[in-house]
Amino acid sequence: MTTKPLHPKAVIFDWAGTMVDFGSLAPVIAMQQGFAAAGVEVSEAEVRLPMGQAKRDHVAALMAQPAVAQRWQDRFRRLPTDTDIERIYSHLDELMRAAGTARATLIPGARATFDQLRAAGIRVGSSTGYTRAMMTPILAAAAAQGYEPELVVCAGETPQGRPAPLMIWKNLVELGVWPAADVVVVDDAPVGIAAGKAAGAYTIGVAASGNGVGLTVEAFAALDPTERVVRLEAARTALYTAGADAVLDTVADLPQWLGL
Repeated sequence: MTTKPLHPKAVIFDWAGTMVDFGSLAPVIAMQQGFAAAGVEVSEAEVRLPMGQAKRDHVAALMAQPAVAQRWQDRFRRLPTDTDIERIYSHLDELMRAAGTARATLIPGARATFDQLRAAGIRVGSSTGYTRAMMTPILAAAAAQGYEPELVVCAGETPQGRPAPLMIWKNLVELGVWPAADVVVVDDAPVGIAAGKAAGAYTIGVAASGNGVGLTVEAFAALDPTERVVRLEAARTALYTAGADAVLDTVADLPQWLGL
């Protein structure tokens, strides 16, 4: 376990499921639409397995799932190819922009957390599995709600995406912050936690708002208390298994956890 930084120099946030889009639903919606347009249905559970990867990698990981590959073969009488991956990915930009914009509301407490970090002199960066084009309307929507991190590193802007640590390291280079042990990475998906660990940062998972539970804020609030506990425990377990040093419910809990 990485030692908790007493006063981190920077916090690097993920986007969907962490700071915007409670439940990380936009990627699910876009992926399901993209695959359906290609003639093969994919389930929400299947889409969520590789969540957090760069979107082309996400498409490829979905194609590699045995059940998806079998449905593809049943439909087309052949296994999916790189050409099929590229075809779906080529249409994903528009689908992601639409779904991401519709789901760009800040997670409750995210704005206050951002403000408290900046007031404490802590730098704020971010990374995402979305491309820059996918992020453009989301960045505008977040800015209109008062969230503007100093840096946004998108998929395709480093040689490799998550779980490689390169997007985290690019944040540190551009922000001029080091060592990585003095940085906190916050993410809702295991692959993002893995990237933070590989970068040498302190990693915090968020369970309630993220991919592991996968519900809107309204649906989460409406859960039977026992079901809520079960879902949260499963999400926490997945994040700890990926290497998280700590797991919170949402980013709203971060300032108190940091002692701000």
